[in-house]
Amino acid sequence: MKIIDKIALVLIIIGAINWGLIGIFNFNLVAAIFGDMTLISRIIYGLVGLSGLWGIKLLFDD
Repeated sequence: MKIIDKIALVLIIIGAINWGLIGIFNFNLVAAIFGDMTLISRIIYGLVGLSGLWGIKLLFDD
């Protein structure tokens, strides 16, 4: 597994945990740590989204 695959997987896991916290407890961890829609939180959301797209590629790798 390449380093970019591992980074993407970690970001996908972080995103999944954050969505789980939002769904179960109505608590947004990213917003709590970095602020609500600050530049840093928007970058994190963007990276998690890109990692999700990269995860589609991981699904079809051998």
